[in-house]
Amino acid sequence: MAEAAAALGQFDFAGDDHVVPFQVEGLDVRGRAVQLGPMLDAILERHHYPAPVARLLAEVVVLTVLLGTSLKFDGKFTVQTKGDGPVDLLVADFSTPENVRAYARFDQALLNKAIESGETEPEQLLGKGILAFTIDQGKFSQPYQGIVPLDGTTLEDIAGVYFRQSEQIPTRVRLAAAELFDRDDAGKPRHRWRAGGLVAQFLPEAPERMRQPDLHGGDGDTGSRPHGEDDAWLEARSLVETIDADELTDPLVGTERLLFRLFHERGVRVYEPRAVFDRCSCSRDKIKGVLKGFSAEEIEASQEDGEIAVTCEFCSTTYRFEPAELQPAE
Repeated sequence: MAEAAAALGQFDFAGDDHVVPFQVEGLDVRGRAVQLGPMLDAILERHHYPAPVARLLAEVVVLTVLLGTSLKFDGKFTVQTKGDGPVDLLVADFSTPENVRAYARFDQALLNKAIESGETEPEQLLGKGILAFTIDQGKFSQPYQGIVPLDGTTLEDIAGVYFRQSEQIPTRVRLAAAELFDRDDAGKPRHRWRAGGLVAQFLPEAPERMRQPDLHGGDGDTGSRPHGEDDAWLEARSLVETIDADELTDPLVGTERLLFRLFHERGVRVYEPRAVFDRCSCSRDKIKGVLKGFSAEEIEASQEDGEIAVTCEFCSTTYRFEPAELQPAE
């Protein structure tokens, strides 16, 4: 009799919606990897995004989760794109210790035109603009923001540029999203979204080993660049670049199996996984506090059918208020 195959979530597999920290001591590499399933699917299906938009937002959610779970303090980490393409805004934030939310804004007419012409690559949908990373530790500290341009490459490449310029840590990011069409336990057709990602960073004890070749200065730059990359980082980066998008999203592979495939010859150690959840930070009290700052004229203008309705763009929850509940600012 054949033995039952081990399923993800058993035998210490983290399963979906769990970030797995890892370390490869032989290469001086640390990182995190994740596969997102039900959590991501709930975020995307709530808004019924068109597939090209959903795919982009899924990658932003993965990037946010991978970086946000590295925070060593209570706070919020936000990833946001703003561009001049059909998808002009993508935003996802991670609130410690485990809450994730995300939202996309797009121009339906421009998106339809892009789809008809086959221009649905990330750089074509986002256009020119910026990718911003914001760390907010609360009201007692100033938020920190790092900004890099949307320069016509993939989100994972742009994230790598951010780490090179702002953090000066050799970093390789991999992101992928996929639609799955299968059947549920009752045999009914089912559509789901999945995404996965990995971030690997070179963190040797000797900081001089982290030096990277200087960026080219553009036209007229004839300077030499004697500083090559460390052999250990070259090996680690090459291994990470062998990952197929299917491996990052395949529910039968799983995060730990993927890490073993990549680094088993060097020895990879995984640490306690961290679960992440689809939870919005909005509340009736927060919305009410904002509305109480409105003037009498603004409250009057905001009414419809004798009430004020505010819908959260992230979770689509609608909060309704009677004008009498709100005391206008004097």
